[in-house]
Amino acid sequence: MSSIREIDADVVVIGAGLTGLTTAYYLKKANIKFVVLEKAPVVGGVIQSTTENGFTYEEGPNTGVVGNTTVVEVFEELADTCSLELAAETAKKRFILKNGKWKNLPLGPVDAVKTPLFTLKDKFRILGEPFRPAGKNPHENLASFVKRRLGQSFFDYAIDPFIIGVYAGDPNYLIPKYALPKLYNLEQKYGSLIGGSIRKSFIKKTEQEKKVNRKVFSCKGGLSSLTRALYEYSGSENFILEAQNIHVQPAENGYTTNAETANGTQIRVNTKKVISTVGAYALQSILPFVDAASLARLTSLHYTKVIEIVLGFNNWEGIELDGFGGLIPSIEKRDILGILYMSTLFENRAPKGGALLSIFMGGVRRQDLISLTDTEVRHIVAKECMDLLGLDQFKPDLFKIIRHNKAIPQYGIESGERFETIEQLEHQYNGLIIGGNLRNGIGMADRMNQGKTLAEACF
Repeated sequence: MSSIREIDADVVVIGAGLTGLTTAYYLKKANIKFVVLEKAPVVGGVIQSTTENGFTYEEGPNTGVVGNTTVVEVFEELADTCSLELAAETAKKRFILKNGKWKNLPLGPVDAVKTPLFTLKDKFRILGEPFRPAGKNPHENLASFVKRRLGQSFFDYAIDPFIIGVYAGDPNYLIPKYALPKLYNLEQKYGSLIGGSIRKSFIKKTEQEKKVNRKVFSCKGGLSSLTRALYEYSGSENFILEAQNIHVQPAENGYTTNAETANGTQIRVNTKKVISTVGAYALQSILPFVDAASLARLTSLHYTKVIEIVLGFNNWEGIELDGFGGLIPSIEKRDILGILYMSTLFENRAPKGGALLSIFMGGVRRQDLISLTDTEVRHIVAKECMDLLGLDQFKPDLFKIIRHNKAIPQYGIESGERFETIEQLEHQYNGLIIGGNLRNGIGMADRMNQGKTLAEACF
């Protein structure tokens, strides 16, 4: 007969990925009694760092960006247990493939005028961007938005590969208002992307805001150092791992959340508030009391499929890896999305004289690739690496295939309805708070910032 463990707390957090861990961190700081339920045997979600044969690689996100004050604050406060590692200066150099050759991505308007990536017509169009009127369609897709303001070649060889690198997505589907709100707001507030960026640079910043440098980051030893530090600060006693069959029900004084542990123990958590940080696809089973129509507007969110291939070389004999990596525009019609030079970006990721690379396949436009066998994946990677990285032979000392069937949510035109539904449900069910990557962005900085906001909603 299974036993029942009853817990009384102020808040239950569902999910111990980066969002849930950051939420727990700020709840702990505020001395609020909480419990975190996580279905996996470890915390961190998709953020998992592995060290093997002298290589340290990521099984989920490879990098973050110091994009808000929450990131700054967390790393400052956890400095004793987690060391922030900013990418090497060479990270500023990024490459785009054009006609089978790597070209430097422009770093500013002057570079954009000189680059061979854009046509002469579009170079003049870029110069005229500050004088172009703002768009009036809030649901204009990203492809249309960019072509209207900056031209076809800028779209093909700057924005399309950028979206491949961030969303593994399709610019014809993504809506800037939801997927890239800062970009959208530049045009709406200032009437220009270039002009808006210049004007924003003159806005007075606080001391913390001045530390938001937009630099690429990881942690010494890998990103798991961050999730582990958040977990340790928050207190392992506040976490229940391998919690299965999690479901929430409204109760007289709040909510009752039920779950079952790996050893068969039934968990019953009584709280005033419930915070969900899981993917949209998991909400139907977790929130059975929510009406089917509302749930459908949340769970219909599309997640793209991505394959990551980790390559390690004890002795690198290919092209010079002197940048962030290379992205491949859709127009080039290759079988991979891009390559990250991880051992160039961060220290101790490969043996001295060696290299660690992360290669990506799939994405929205090539969902079919997820069904390839490991042998077929290796064949494609070998062919592309020998062609694009100057290798005479393909004999990596480390070869790992990591498949993500629900990798990155795609913020399309339906996102507005999803965001409105979340607000309606939170108003209807007092104490229910719905977070996770179904809203507020997909990057690590977005997840950390949302975690802080979710916790503050309980203060």
